[in-house]
Amino acid sequence: METMALREAQAPLKARYRDDPDAALITLKAEGELDGTGVACRVRTATALAEAGLHPATGGDGSQLCSGDMLLEALVACAGVTLRAVATSLGLEVSGAVRAEGDLDFRGTLGVDKEAPVGFRDIRLTFDLDTTADADQVATLMKLTERYCVVLQTLVSSPATSVEVRTGGTDGTEVR
Repeated sequence: METMALREAQAPLKARYRDDPDAALITLKAEGELDGTGVACRVRTATALAEAGLHPATGGDGSQLCSGDMLLEALVACAGVTLRAVATSLGLEVSGAVRAEGDLDFRGTLGVDKEAPVGFRDIRLTFDLDTTADADQVATLMKLTERYCVVLQTLVSSPATSVEVRTGGTDGTEVR
């Protein structure tokens, strides 16, 4: 996409959101189906059905997606798309790769050590860029990419998250 095409596509959206801030508030949703026969969860994406299961470090056979990998993949995807959009907006030619790595201690996940953390301890996001942009332009590109990457900002700011459980009863009983 060219710089002007991106600006033309986004201009009416930006104007609408400035005039009506509530129009910019959108709830994204994901839904999974619990597999009744195994330890898995099927998640429908926009284009496919993804099946997540146990990581081999927790007893899985590696044939299913790992939700931890999926989190890192979402970070890479969002950071890559954001970087490309920012580069397009700035008129910069950029190619290369985006990589995310995260450290997990599976003792926490498996309940082996109650003091061991559950979840990623550290996540590293790396951009290997091929560009003719100068150092100041790359610094601006990265500053804006970090600022506008939804997944990165969600991980960094750790928003309030709630958990709700609904049972299958007809009375709509909720627990929690």
